[in-house]
Amino acid sequence: MQGFILNVRKAKNEDTIVTILTEKKIKTLYRFYGARHPIVTTGYKIDFESEQDSYQFMPRLRHVIHLGYPWIKETDRLQVWQYFIALLFEHLRDIELPGPFYFELLERQASIWHLQNPKRSAVEAYLAILAHEGRLHEPETCFACGGRLEERISLIRAYLPAHPRCTIARSYPAETVHTLIETKKTIHLDDRDVEGLWLTLLEGM
Repeated sequence: MQGFILNVRKAKNEDTIVTILTEKKIKTLYRFYGARHPIVTTGYKIDFESEQDSYQFMPRLRHVIHLGYPWIKETDRLQVWQYFIALLFEHLRDIELPGPFYFELLERQASIWHLQNPKRSAVEAYLAILAHEGRLHEPETCFACGGRLEERISLIRAYLPAHPRCTIARSYPAETVHTLIETKKTIHLDDRDVEGLWLTLLEGM
């Protein structure tokens, strides 16, 4: 079985509880400490086995094999990836059967993560999530006051559109925001705008 590690947290001694997103479900497994075990790290894709017996309170993570990507040793790319994965974990925390979309999204993004600024990839992945969940709003009216939007639009958490005067958030030209929502791509944005969208994403999904 294959999956992406969404979260690793300490249990007793050196043992850990590992949350893994697979194609069909989110699994929470117990991992006993062992000096020869490969390290399990948030964001890594692994091949693994899940073992359950009558004496364990949760299934055990066994036979872990790392499935690497060419960018995994590039610190900057890995850091952005792990931030994104941590945000996704919080977003999916209470869901056991999220469907294949999120797993397929991570597989797709991981395969191209080395091709552009990883913050651009993260923003584009988030736009895909918002669209999938029906939360990507057309920038016509202000989320705060309901009034019609004008020449500049602020994007707040979940990329909700608002008047710059109605919120404390970075604003963008209206045409830029319309193109972003329509295409779900960042190719028309400069790095400064992408940084602004990334910082908004860090507020939570």
